[in-house]
Parts: sequence; C-alpha cells; structure tokens
Amino acid sequence: MMLVTRRETFSAAHRLFKPELSDDENYSIFGKCSNPNWHGHNYTLEVVVSGEINKDTGFVIDLTKLKEIIRKNVISKVDHKNLNTETDFMKGIIPTSENIVMRIWKVLSGKIPSGKLYSVKLYETENNYFEYKGG
Repeated sequence: MMLVTRRETFSAAHRLFKPELSDDENYSIFGKCSNPNWHGHNYTLEVVVSGEINKDTGFVIDLTKLKEIIRKNVISKVDHKNLNTETDFMKGIIPTSENIVMRIWKVLSGKIPSGKLYSVKLYETENNYFEYKGG
C-alpha cells in the first residue's frame, strides 16, 4: 500500500464558545480561544490517500485532481473566513481543531476518485496537530 499526501494552507478566524454560557464560563472552559473578538490561525492541512499504484499511470491518485478536490471543497470555504459564521460545514459546531478535522474528513469522504481517504491532518500551530482517520 502506498500513501500519498497533499498539503494545503489556509488562514481562518474562529472563537471557541458555547452561546448558552456567559463569557466568563466560556473563558474558564476555552481560555483565550473564547475571545469575543475572535482569533486566527495559519493552518496547514494534509490529506492522505492510500492505495495501490495503478500500473497504467504509475499513480495512486492524480495529485492535480486531489488538489482541485481539496481546494474546491475545503480551502475555498475556509481560507480567510470566520469558521463560526462563514463556513457551511462548521455551522452549529464548536470549531475546535478536532471538530474541524473531522468535518473536513466528512466533506472529502466519497470525493476521492482513486485510492482511499486514509487520514486528514490539521496543523493549528507548529506544535499542535490533529489527525483523523475516519470512523
């Protein structure tokens, strides 16, 4: 089995909070990430596809097609956006990195034309990343 990874980057703002809680309660749960004026990250996204190498093309997946799928279905919806208010697949969900990576998986699932979606990794900072392998 071969693993193929496509990396993309995007910048986005968000706020971690539960609207039914006060600002103080949200701060006690989410810390500075609950800032009412939002905060942002420069994210790195890695989409990993697994599969056998096609003997006719030498590819597991055409990386140009994978790039187009990721950009159309994810990057165009998150880059320079507010994840709480402008990203359809995050509506009503606290935009923690754990939730973001799971929702990206859901968006991409079924759209990979060859191979199989193996994992989605989201780097929030150089020290913190989140990986989802479906389930």
